[in-house]
Amino acid sequence: MPIVVNLDVMMAKRKMSLGELAQKVDITLANLSILKNNHAKAVRFTTLEAICKALDCQPGDILEYVPEREE
Repeated sequence: MPIVVNLDVMMAKRKMSLGELAQKVDITLANLSILKNNHAKAVRFTTLEAICKALDCQPGDILEYVPEREE
């Protein structure tokens, strides 16, 4: 998938656990885990905004475009 979620990197930089972030963002631990592990198909802007606010970061700190390699 060309969009990579670097949520775990930002959480480590902020020394924040998945449970703590889930509580601050008001999202279930399961849904946040799906996002963190790059299994999400979409993310709401309101959720992205809440994550950025909780981690004091920009969307580009969390989401990264990595082109797929052509074989």
